Amino acid sequence: MKRFFEILLRVVFVIIVLVLLTWGVYQLALKPWQTTWGATAVEAAAALPGDDLITNPQSDQTTRAITIHATPEQIWPWLVQMGADKGGLYTYEWLERMIQCRNTNADRIHSEWQQLNLEDIVTMCPGSFGPPPYQVAQIVPGQALVIGHHPLSEAEMASGLVWTDSWAFVLQPVDAQITRLVVRNRAGFDAPWRHWIEFGSFIMERGMLRGIRNRAE
Repeated sequence: MKRFFEILLRVVFVIIVLVLLTWGVYQLALKPWQTTWGATAVEAAAALPGDDLITNPQSDQTTRAITIHATPEQIWPWLVQMGADKGGLYTYEWLERMIQCRNTNADRIHSEWQQLNLEDIVTMCPGSFGPPPYQVAQIVPGQALVIGHHPLSEAEMASGLVWTDSWAFVLQPVDAQITRLVVRNRAGFDAPWRHWIEFGSFIMERGMLRGIRNRAE
């Protein structure tokens, strides 16, 4: 029995060491990479539309970007029709199905989905399943679309924030035929669950950026 507990303690010790090493590698190497995936240092440091909604972020800001061989005018309609009840989120449908968020991504621009106004709803999953829907916070036609959440809980309401987070999609022309799509997330509060889902959110957002690029090109 004593031998058994000695082996058990060693196994537990090894597991703890491996978990700590994995967490350290993630924090030091993987997290900085995923936080600014595809973005230049200038883009990551630049002020973008939507930053004014969350002037004092309380959790890690992410800025990700991708080069698209298309004009802002060609990319913009794909952004306008985002949402589970419209064109989908252009990311991995197989992964969405795994989490019971069964979106169908559009492969063409739909004229009936091209009207978007302030405070309109942008849903993440069909029906009532999934995270709370976003609302449109700012629109600069052909340049920037910013969505976010108004305070939902009593704690968020007590914070005095008008918006608790922002998700900005910004189109920056490089030349007549090439555009940078820069996407930024900011949050006015911090919560443990944000850290639990950050890697999964990165995977889905990277898929979204690639999905928009492939469709626009």
